[in-house]
Amino acid sequence: MLLDNPDDLWRVTAVGVLTYVLLVGVLRASGKRTLAKLNAFDLVVTVALGSTLATILLSGDVSFAEGAAALVLLVALQFAATWLSVRWAPLRSALKSTPTLLLHDGELLTASMRRQRITDNEIRQAVRAQGVGDIAQVAAVVLETDGSFSVITRERIGDGTALSDVTRGAVR
Repeated sequence: MLLDNPDDLWRVTAVGVLTYVLLVGVLRASGKRTLAKLNAFDLVVTVALGSTLATILLSGDVSFAEGAAALVLLVALQFAATWLSVRWAPLRSALKSTPTLLLHDGELLTASMRRQRITDNEIRQAVRAQGVGDIAQVAAVVLETDGSFSVITRERIGDGTALSDVTRGAVR
């Protein structure tokens, strides 16, 4: 019950070491983007990589070569999708969301907040995390595509060009 076949342990150990080395090599070769903060597309790829790794390790029905091919294929597809999305706007729109403005000139944009399911407490927390004590000092709070918040104070807004790709929603 605890150990059906000792050979299975050796298989998992050997395949695990080989797969680990392969996965680290493939991820390093694929670039920093694969390991960056995750948006929805990157999360799917990461979950698929994890699932494939588990299958390779634990399923005796999948050979190392098949598993290695699956890992390389997933990373190659992710690389191709990101390469194409940089060059073709419709694919970029399909794969990635756009940043959303949640606070503008010290005022909460409740319609945008509702659409993104963000509470005013979450925005206040993001503002405090930046060391700002007065929301009136904040020019913008943006919900980024990876789910993080960017807080830009009035003194640092400059000409606002950093907000050019932000969905503005209900800005007056």
